[in-house]
Amino acid sequence: MRLSQHRLSFIAAIAAATALSSGCSMVNKLRAKSQLNDGAQAYRNKNFTEAQEHFQKALELNPEQPNARLFIARSIHAQYKPGVEQPQNIDKAREAIKAYQDVLEHDPNNDDAYNAVVYLYRMIKDEKSEHDWLMRRATADSSPPEKRSQAYTVLASKDWQCSYNVTEQAENKQTVMKNDKAVIQYKKPKAQKDYDDALKCVTDGLQLANQAVSLDPNSEQAWSFKTNLLLERVKLAKMDGKDSDAEDYQKQADAAQQRTTQLNQENKRKKEEQEKANAAKGKKA
Repeated sequence: MRLSQHRLSFIAAIAAATALSSGCSMVNKLRAKSQLNDGAQAYRNKNFTEAQEHFQKALELNPEQPNARLFIARSIHAQYKPGVEQPQNIDKAREAIKAYQDVLEHDPNNDDAYNAVVYLYRMIKDEKSEHDWLMRRATADSSPPEKRSQAYTVLASKDWQCSYNVTEQAENKQTVMKNDKAVIQYKKPKAQKDYDDALKCVTDGLQLANQAVSLDPNSEQAWSFKTNLLLERVKLAKMDGKDSDAEDYQKQADAAQQRTTQLNQENKRKKEEQEKANAAKGKKA
């Protein structure tokens, strides 16, 4: 059975780590290296609990080993079964979260560990903890602007989903003929609370999207969600009979979409240029 690219990369990282050691006796260095190798073999064989034990022993033998904490976290993470809501499985996810947070205490810029925490919070449906975790990075002056922008964008995407779940309900829209064309007409939800909740989500989401764009004006994703949130604002204005407001929001959405398209084209061009450069290097080699 072929190993996934993620696991192959992880095992390769373990192999590289066995060559690094400092700050402990030669005997302990060798013993730690042996434990890392044993852990890699156990991980390769999907014996994740055994792999975790080996990596923990490696860290005990050489506390300055730079990657052992990440290997421990990955091994615990691998024991978690996505979608299984049994208490012991949820506990395993939280154990992995704690291990990744320990990685970040020693290596604050480790994106793999940071993103894994976001993923695990989402999988166990701990929305508050996920929100707080993202907001912590979004508001951290010590984080690079691009990473703060990414965090704000993810938060904005959640507010977009909140509104979309209301505006796209079948009972809140209907198809009508206008100038011989079928168009969607949006209707206010029967429950005022649903409309109010959607409006709050869009208002909050646009604030987050604007913060994301201000931190990284060249973020295609940030501009894309700003566009989508403005389109939600159009729907809500129409639901409330405010056609003039809807027209204004539509103009803003069109401008944001234009910027999104521009960035998309620029990113495609950069990707093509990079691929050509890589291919040229390969031919020279």
